[in-house]
Amino acid sequence: MIIKQSVVDVLMFLFERYLDDDELNRNSRVTDDRDRIQPRLEEMGFQNQEINQAFDWLEDLAELQDKQKFETVRETSTRIYSEQEKKLIGIESIGFLHFLEQTGILNTVTRELILDRVVALSHPLDAEQLKWIIMIVLHNQPGEEYNIALMEDFIFDEVSDFLQ
Repeated sequence: MIIKQSVVDVLMFLFERYLDDDELNRNSRVTDDRDRIQPRLEEMGFQNQEINQAFDWLEDLAELQDKQKFETVRETSTRIYSEQEKKLIGIESIGFLHFLEQTGILNTVTRELILDRVVALSHPLDAEQLKWIIMIVLHNQPGEEYNIALMEDFIFDEVSDFLQ
């Protein structure tokens, strides 16, 4: 039995097994199949608290996207990160987000959705976990297929660290 202890681990499992399933996503959201998926997660060793938090996190993401009212900012604007955001992802990951934004993989809306979801997790993330959060947020945005493919390269091909 595999024992996982983090909401991010549950989210990663859900993404690999369910969120990336185009057929499932055309018909419903993963959160709609919660009753069917939750026993499988428990079999894999995930704890109920983390499972519930992961599903709630995904539901909140979907709700945010449905109500999305982010204002477009000027290209010359600078995003100032809060102390809480800095503590949760660290300066190196902020640099990575900036790199993704400068290369067009992220825009201001996706960046803000990512930061909202990071804060919702309320625990520090390492660079690998942040990449998964980015993937999940992009996956839930329409028209982001190309950017998702680029992020998959960052995750699965273990592209060298761009920050050094």
